[in-house]
Amino acid sequence: MSKTALLLIDFQNDYFEGGKWQLNETEAAAEKGAVMLAAFREKGFPVVHVRHEFPNEDAPFFAPGSDGAEIHSSVAALPGEPVITKSQINSFRDTNLKEVLDAENVENIVVVGAMSHMCVDAAVRAAADYGYQCAVAHDACATLDQEFNGITVPAKDVHAAFMAALGFAYANVASTNEILAEL
Repeated sequence: MSKTALLLIDFQNDYFEGGKWQLNETEAAAEKGAVMLAAFREKGFPVVHVRHEFPNEDAPFFAPGSDGAEIHSSVAALPGEPVITKSQINSFRDTNLKEVLDAENVENIVVVGAMSHMCVDAAVRAAADYGYQCAVAHDACATLDQEFNGITVPAKDVHAAFMAALGFAYANVASTNEILAEL
């Protein structure tokens, strides 16, 4: 059986209620992420946490050393679980994420986190390009409204569009329960 790892991306305080860049329904996504995390820990499967930190203090969110840049307590890393700090959208770019996964002989990755249209999308596409088989727990991901050409696109539609695109060619996009049933 090939080894499967859980990748938790940017479930950080600034994305939650009271944070500097609150997403739509982050708490609900993190609850599902916590369910997935508990299942991976119970099975002894690898877990990797990714957190974003901008390189300068005047960042709009995830400022270096701030509470907002810390991983939310609902999905916090345990001692021994790798935490990758990135400053790019793609979790693999300028980090040792691939080396961490390869050291564990990971072939399959389950992705949860934020934002659906940015860091989740970029990580899944990069992982697929590296040859990993990917799954995304769509109900364990969050985003926010976007604006294009004077039109506000609701978060649920942004999320749906990106999950549809990932599901088309990059990943098995399914619910947390569906993915857990396949482990």
